Amino acid sequence: MLAKVKFCGMTRPQDAALASEIGASYIGVVFADGPRRVSPSQGREILDAGGSKVRRVGVFGTNSPDEIARASEAACLDVVQLHADPTPSEVRSIRKNFRGEVWAAIRIAGHHIPVDAEGLFDTADAVVLDARSEKRLGGTGQALPWSDVAVDLARDRGSSAVVLAGGLKPDNVGSAIRTLAPDVVDVSSGVESAPGIKDPWLMREFFAAATGLRPH
Repeated sequence: MLAKVKFCGMTRPQDAALASEIGASYIGVVFADGPRRVSPSQGREILDAGGSKVRRVGVFGTNSPDEIARASEAACLDVVQLHADPTPSEVRSIRKNFRGEVWAAIRIAGHHIPVDAEGLFDTADAVVLDARSEKRLGGTGQALPWSDVAVDLARDRGSSAVVLAGGLKPDNVGSAIRTLAPDVVDVSSGVESAPGIKDPWLMREFFAAATGLRPH
């Protein structure tokens, strides 16, 4: 397998069920503001449709640790993904009330990973590399300058896993994996027919391109 796959921004149970059927390792729902936002109870219903074979991820923005803890319990999350420029101390704060993994997003503006983000690579269970947008936290479809980021990643990569997001599609994810060697590739808008509505054909093509395997 070239990389594990996370299908994110799920808004419908049937899309989560298909992601599991295809062979995804992670399914994500968004609790932050945006067109794919769902409530914790909706997130539970969507993630439940994925069954027990996939890990359940909740994406959060500027939520308080208490809000995150409540939503995580309500949706039975395996992973909390902090997407609003989290600090190492915020990651540690979430861990006090959450026993699963904590992922921290580094949103990149321009061509390089911010120097002050280095601490996240040794604090979070995984670092999510995404393109910065002033309009949305994620799901914008903006791709990163992979070659430039690869140089920084060679310098910063610590003990945490690397999750690559930002503008990934079936026709470019293979190139992104060859350049950056992420542990997980994270796709939302790149497999959609409309915000939050996944396209089954694109999901299958993305999985095949990312893993080198035909979908189950």
